[in-house]
Amino acid sequence: MNKIYSLLILLAISQTSFSQSFSLEAIKSYPFPTELTASSQGSRIAWAWEEKGIRNVYAAEGPDFKPRKLTNYSQDDGQEITSLSISANGQWVVFVRGGDHGSNWDDELPVNPMFSSSPLKVRVISIPFAGGEAKTLSEGDAPVISPKSDVVVFIKGNQTWTAPIDGSVEAKNLFTTRGTVSSLEWSPDGSRLAFVTSRNDHAFVGVFTNAETPVQWIAPSFTRDGSPRWSPDGTRIAFIRTPGAGGAPDSVLGRRHQAWSIWTADVKTAKATQLWKAPETLAGSYPTTHGQTNLHWAAGERITFLSYHDGWPHLYSIASQGGAPLLLTPGNFMAEYIKLSPDKKSLVFCANAGPDKLDIDRRHVVRVPVDKAAAEVLTPGAGLEWTPVVVGDGSSVVCISATAQRPPLPTVIVSGAKLSLKLIGQEFIPKEFPEKSLVIPKQVVFKSPDGFTIHGQLFEPVGVTGRRPAIVYVHGGPPRQMQLGWNYSDYYSNAYASNQYLASLGFTVLVVNYRLGIGYGYEFHRPANAGNAGASEYIDIKAAGEWLAAQPQVEATKIGIYGGSYGGFLTAMALGKDSKLFAAGVDIHGVHDWTIDRTRDVIYPDKFERAPDAEKALKVAWESSPTAYVSTWTSPVLIIHGDDDRNVRFSQSTDLVQRLEKKGVPIETLVIVDDTHHWMKWGNAVKVYGATAEYFSRKLKK
Repeated sequence: MNKIYSLLILLAISQTSFSQSFSLEAIKSYPFPTELTASSQGSRIAWAWEEKGIRNVYAAEGPDFKPRKLTNYSQDDGQEITSLSISANGQWVVFVRGGDHGSNWDDELPVNPMFSSSPLKVRVISIPFAGGEAKTLSEGDAPVISPKSDVVVFIKGNQTWTAPIDGSVEAKNLFTTRGTVSSLEWSPDGSRLAFVTSRNDHAFVGVFTNAETPVQWIAPSFTRDGSPRWSPDGTRIAFIRTPGAGGAPDSVLGRRHQAWSIWTADVKTAKATQLWKAPETLAGSYPTTHGQTNLHWAAGERITFLSYHDGWPHLYSIASQGGAPLLLTPGNFMAEYIKLSPDKKSLVFCANAGPDKLDIDRRHVVRVPVDKAAAEVLTPGAGLEWTPVVVGDGSSVVCISATAQRPPLPTVIVSGAKLSLKLIGQEFIPKEFPEKSLVIPKQVVFKSPDGFTIHGQLFEPVGVTGRRPAIVYVHGGPPRQMQLGWNYSDYYSNAYASNQYLASLGFTVLVVNYRLGIGYGYEFHRPANAGNAGASEYIDIKAAGEWLAAQPQVEATKIGIYGGSYGGFLTAMALGKDSKLFAAGVDIHGVHDWTIDRTRDVIYPDKFERAPDAEKALKVAWESSPTAYVSTWTSPVLIIHGDDDRNVRFSQSTDLVQRLEKKGVPIETLVIVDDTHHWMKWGNAVKVYGATAEYFSRKLKK
C-alpha cells in the first residue's frame, strides 16, 4: 500500500513539474502602467508605473518616446499614484500619492499596509517634466492644472484649495461653500472655475471667478446637477441633471427608469435650457459604465455624450442649440475610457469592436469624428489596447497595449498603411517574467439554463494528460469583463496572472463573464432579479461549473471556485447552494449578507411611509445572501480579507466565519492586516494568490 501511495505521489509531482515552469513571484514581476496622460500642447506624455509594488511616475516625449523616470520612490509601501496630468505648456507633471481611489468610501484617507508609525498623508505633488525635485503642494486630492500652467486647484476637506504649480507659496483655501465640492473644471482661458457642490438630496453647479466676486449658481433647482463642461469660447456650460432625492416610497424590487438630461446654460445670465432628455426606458437610464455620461463640449458646436438607450453604451453628439442626437458608434459593442482630442474634433476610446469575431472579448482603440458616424478601429488584431489619448500636437495616439502573453506597456500607435505599435519601455519587463510560458486563453461560449449566451476564457495547462482538476474564476465588480489577455485593471491583472499560474500547476481554469457584467449589451448588464433582488446571475456561475464538469479533460468531482469582491459573493453562493458541484473554494473579501447595512432605510425609513414591498425586499435580500445557505454548505473554504477594506466591510467575513465554524464546515482563513480591497502592497497580492494556489493544490490534487 505504501509503495502504491508513493507511486501516486510521484506521478502527481511529475505531472505538475512537467507543466509548471515559473513561480508566482515571476509572473507577478510584470510592470503595470496606469494614469497615461498627455499635455495639450506638444508631444509629451506621462504615466505611473508599478514595478513589484514600487510606484513611480515616468515621462516620454515624441518622436522617440524614450521613457524617463521622474520620481524616485523605492518601497513597496502601498502608496498609489493617481490624478496624473501634465500642464498645458508641458513643463510640469502633477499627481496624487496615497489613498485608495477605487474604494466605495474613504478613498481620500491614507493607506498603511507597511504599518508605519508615522502618520501618512494623501498629497498633491508636482515635479518638472524635465526632471528635478518633487514638491508636495499640500495634503489633498483630485488636482486640476490651470490652462495657464501656473496654479493647481484641488479638493481638501471637501472644499476647493489652490497652490502655485511650482510650490513657491503655501496652498490656501480658494473659496468655501456649503456641501461637498467636486468636479473642478477650469474655463478655457483659466479665469474661472466651474464646480459641483453636493448637498445630500440636491446638488448645484457653481462658477467661481475671484475673491471679490460672489459665486454664481447655474440654474439652481431641486435636482442633482453635475459634470459641468465649458464651451470652447467660455460663454456657456453644459451639465447633466438628474432628479433630487425624495418623493413617495416606490417598490424596492421594481425596475425603474433612472432619469437624466443634458442642459446648457449661459454663464453670464445663468439661464439654462434642456438640450436633450434620455428616453424613459430602462435602457435609457443614467449610464453606469466607465465615465457614466462622458459629457464633452466639442468643436463645431457639438456636445458629445454616452447613452445606453439603444441597448449598447454608444457615443452620440448633438448640436449645442438642440436637435436630434447623432449616433456616432453604431454596432453591437461598448465604448469606454473616452477622451476628447486636443483640437476637440474627434473622440478616442477603447471598445470591444473589430473585424475578428473574438474582438467582443478584447479591447481595441477606436477613433470617431464628433460630427459623423465614421468610427475607425485603429488597432485591430489579436492584442488588447486601452486608455488612448491624443498627444497635444495631434501627431500620435498613445495607449496601453498587451497580448495574451506580453504584459501591458505604454504604446504609440503609428499611423500608416499598416498597423504598427511602438512599445515604450519593453526593456523594463524583468528577465524572470515567463512570457513564453504563458498559455493563450481560448474563448468559450455556452448557454445558461434560461437561454442567455455566456462568454468565458479557458486556460488549459500544457503538457498535462488525462483528467485533471479544474477551477472556475469569478470576477468582481460586477460591471467588469474579463478578456482574452491581460486586463486593463490592476486588480484583474492580478487575477489574470493568478489564472496563468494555476494553469501552470496543472489546473484547467474557466473564467466566466456572468450577467451583470459589461460588454454584451444592456439586457446582459442589467438583468432582472439580480444582486440583492434575487441573485439571478448565479445561474451563470452554476452553468459554468456544469460546463466544466462535462469536459472530457476535467475530473468532475474536483472542481474548485474562487473570486474576489462580488466574485467572492458568488463563490460563497456556489459553495452554499451547490457543494456537490464545487468541491472547494476561495472566497476573497466577498459580500455574504445583503441585509447588513443595506436595508435599514427600507425597513425603518425616517418618515411615516414605507415602500409597499419593504418586507418582501428584506426577505429576497436574505435569500440572495450566502449566509442563507450555510445549512447546505459542506465544501471546504479559504476566506481571505484585508481589514482596511473600503469596498466590502471586513465584518462580512467575520460574520460568515462564525457561522461556518458553528456549522462544522472545514474552513481556513487569511487576514491581511491594514491593506485594502485592492492589495495596495504588491507583497500582499503575492501572498493572497499564493495562498489560493496552495489551497487548491491541497484540496483538489489529493
